[in-house]
Amino acid sequence: MIDVYTWATPNGHKVHIMLEECGLEYKVHPINIGAGDQFGEDFLKISPNNKIPAIVDPDGPDGKPISLFESGAILQYLAEKTGKFLPADVRGRAEVSQWLFWQMGGLGPMAGQNHHFSGYAQERITYAIDRYVKETNRLYGVLNKRLADREFVAGDYSIADMAAYPWIVPHAKQGQDLNDFPHLQRWFNTIAARPATQRAYALADTINTAPSISDEESRRILFGQTSQNLPR
Repeated sequence: MIDVYTWATPNGHKVHIMLEECGLEYKVHPINIGAGDQFGEDFLKISPNNKIPAIVDPDGPDGKPISLFESGAILQYLAEKTGKFLPADVRGRAEVSQWLFWQMGGLGPMAGQNHHFSGYAQERITYAIDRYVKETNRLYGVLNKRLADREFVAGDYSIADMAAYPWIVPHAKQGQDLNDFPHLQRWFNTIAARPATQRAYALADTINTAPSISDEESRRILFGQTSQNLPR
């Protein structure tokens, strides 16, 4: 039974989808990021960057428990553990890995800044909003072009698709219209229809039982931390 420390955010959903696709047994431990659960001493032992998701697998590769943080690393680990959604050959593995890292280094961070300045920032900064909405649009274009001649990002359905999909779900909030990206829209609808995806997203009703941002204190917790004021 894998312990999953998570909140229903795009990065959390990646791991939820993978666990459902692989049919692995897991137990969810909600980490309310608006309440500061991510700074708890026990959570920091497995996620020193105080971010969700994180997992603890009691049945590690050497028979000993292993803990992991960073959603991309978790996806790779689960793929290697199960032998699913990551090709065994070097070329296929490289193809999936580069698109996984594309999401981790590009789509996720840029869409995340889009979310922040468009939806969460109390001061409306036009330059920042335009910057990240346009960059999100560019990245959608990259993905749309990639999907023009293939069903999934790297051939067969893989962890690269699972990583990218949750960051496309809030496309309207990102100022994007999927009608402008027909290949991306087809891919998006295909993944949305998968039973494992639907089960993973149904978890949101049981995980996020409280809003992440409900008052000034939750806003400070999420957006106001420095190395000096982190909980000890």
